[in-house]
Amino acid sequence: MKNIRNFCVIAHIDHGKSTLSDRLLEFTKTISERDMQSQALDDMDLERERGITIKSHAIQMYYDHTDGQKYTFNLIDTPGHVDFSYEVSRSIAACEGALLLVDASQGIQAQTISNLYLAIEHDLEIIPVLNKVDMESAMIDEVSDQIIDLIGCEKEEIILASGKTGIGVEDILTAAVDRIPAPSGDPEGPLQALIFDSMFNPYRGVIAYFRIMNGTMKKGDKVHFINTDNDYFADEIGILQLNQVPKKELKAGNVGYIITGIKVSKEIKVGDTITLTENKAESIQGFEDVKPMVYAGIFPIDNDDFEDLRDSLEKLQLNDASLVFEAETSVALGFGFRCGFLGMLHLEIIQERLSREFNQEVITTIPNVSYFAYTKKGEKVLVNTPNDLPEPTILDRVEEPFITAQIITKPEYIGQIMTLCMEKRGMLQKQTYLTEARVELSFVLPLAEIVFDFYDRLKSISRGYASFDYAPLEYQASDLVRMDMRLNGDIVDALSALVHRDKAASFGRKICKKLKELLPRQQFLIAIQASIGAKIIARETISALRKDVTAKCYGGDITRKRKLLEKQKKGKKKMRQIGNVEVPQKAFLDVLKLD
Repeated sequence: MKNIRNFCVIAHIDHGKSTLSDRLLEFTKTISERDMQSQALDDMDLERERGITIKSHAIQMYYDHTDGQKYTFNLIDTPGHVDFSYEVSRSIAACEGALLLVDASQGIQAQTISNLYLAIEHDLEIIPVLNKVDMESAMIDEVSDQIIDLIGCEKEEIILASGKTGIGVEDILTAAVDRIPAPSGDPEGPLQALIFDSMFNPYRGVIAYFRIMNGTMKKGDKVHFINTDNDYFADEIGILQLNQVPKKELKAGNVGYIITGIKVSKEIKVGDTITLTENKAESIQGFEDVKPMVYAGIFPIDNDDFEDLRDSLEKLQLNDASLVFEAETSVALGFGFRCGFLGMLHLEIIQERLSREFNQEVITTIPNVSYFAYTKKGEKVLVNTPNDLPEPTILDRVEEPFITAQIITKPEYIGQIMTLCMEKRGMLQKQTYLTEARVELSFVLPLAEIVFDFYDRLKSISRGYASFDYAPLEYQASDLVRMDMRLNGDIVDALSALVHRDKAASFGRKICKKLKELLPRQQFLIAIQASIGAKIIARETISALRKDVTAKCYGGDITRKRKLLEKQKKGKKKMRQIGNVEVPQKAFLDVLKLD
């Protein structure tokens, strides 16, 4: 055990985690030159296309140290985007140390700080690494001072590295041996293994990734999953290299995988503890349950695909434990699921993965957050969809979730960022100059306001320099109303939204205009209206398609034309009474992208 080191790589987006991991794999010859490709650990096409890490990836490497000993490293490469921070927290629970990567040309950013705090909470040994030092724009001394201010280390402890050229890779591996403690645990004690990730293989069933805290696991052992209270046989256990490598036994301190032939995804839970059936141990206090930030309805295009969609979501949940879902129904869209996500990018990625990995094309409703409504009798109601909001006659107040947002930017963008946050009903809490060229702004904002396009707009007004991170606060009372969209008087419940009363009119006008562009014209007039209760606050009209019924009249009295037009008018009136306005799927998706 003294020769094992478990560590993860944490950093802000685009600070070079995956590239540096590639160099570590090359240096330790874990991957042959022939198999090497950039972002070697990112196995999803989606990750390569977007150049981001979506999943944490664990891999085992071997390193011959200068003291003549051979060391085993379990490295976990983590995502950098705030929407995937749950992946980071789970990886940190399986490690004793962390490489804190900072881009020498960009300096410390918001996500660097929040990931660092996660690691400190778990008492991890932090190794600061200054990446991209070979770039012309690298500010080595300035960024080193920022790191020293942040974690209070000595300047000599910061490793200068470059994921591109391989500078400093050996220093990182040496520091991992010298600074990160070996895992503690008793190989002879009762088995305790923490599941930190899982995936579904169509041929082998559910594969769980675990870290053994105490004890030894052997192939063929009868194991017990404490949370789900089920017993299985360990058909195959092994370590994670670029491919899975089967082993006969794994001891305390090791990271590996187990295949038990489980076919039902509900029978495994990330954060669960594996122990032996004969000699049971206590459950490990793993990580807390995830709290979704954004909710949206996901519906199959064809209602017959409902059960397939349920299976797909369950398999996806194995691989992405931060996805939460429950069944719901909608008048307009039929049966579907109410899903909780950590943010808009997370929602987009799940939609894309459903399409690519499971061939499930879905409709997504307008994203929103959870509210609490209080009735005049004092009852507390959880409001997940606008339809859950109690009637105005019995409603006392609505409380919405607030967050504290941390924005780090250059001083020249402060004015525009403040304007954006004020527009989103934000309140400035404090403004701190980290250095002459970097300011930290703290705002209190309603979560519902940042769900849509806040992050994109923040990036565009700051030319990509502002970094953003947030943490949830308590719920506060707000003047929220339910805005319904009506087509010829009929409410389309999938387009209903909970909005602040001051913003309802402008938001309603935007949706009406957008729907006017998107809905196909019919043989009759279509009225598109936004309403709060019975009060109409915005309207657009799509005029009817007209057929020239008088074309065949080539002379004679005006009454002949009049008669034909009156007949047409009657027909249109009747059509309007019985006609149905179909909302195409593209319209739903485009309304979601409304800025």
